[in-house]
Amino acid sequence: MTPTHLPGRVAIPALPEQTRTPRSPNLLDAFNTASPEEAHHLLLACLRSLRWARRVADHRPYPDLDSLQAASDEAAYDLSPGDLSEALAGETLPTLPDGMYEAAHMALSAAHAAYESKFGHSFVICLDGLSEGEALDHVLAGIRSRLTNDPEEERVVAAEELRRLAKGRLVDAVRGAGNCATSHNDPAPGK
Repeated sequence: MTPTHLPGRVAIPALPEQTRTPRSPNLLDAFNTASPEEAHHLLLACLRSLRWARRVADHRPYPDLDSLQAASDEAAYDLSPGDLSEALAGETLPTLPDGMYEAAHMALSAAHAAYESKFGHSFVICLDGLSEGEALDHVLAGIRSRLTNDPEEERVVAAEELRRLAKGRLVDAVRGAGNCATSHNDPAPGK
């Protein structure tokens, strides 16, 4: 840097030319620039609600993951009863870890059947942050405790669990992990 001298002025060093390093493309950039059909496909793997997927996709581009998560939450909070039913219909039981003993599968199947019989939809629960060893106990305890809810209370709890699932799945999809807490008939993108 060479100072510039002008009569009666203080010498100010010239600033070096600023250069910007272009950001490397990432999965959020790919999501932001994907066709509407591709974005809807990815979003429907996170939450099986057409309205939710459209709302999140229509507000692209997102400057960062936090903004995408906030939009996901807002759209999930606004699910109508029909949207919620649509999303719940796309859910299945969480996949148990390999090597889980047969009695655990039977207990989970029986508890889930009782839940579906009472509420008319699949049990949903977010397992983010739990180890494989904790998942079964958490799911069984969740089903048993939620069976005491009345249908309206349970729809509120299920909607919150769906919101948490969608948010976690969306983060995983944008980060490329593709890890979902419950399974679908179709694999999530990246699997």
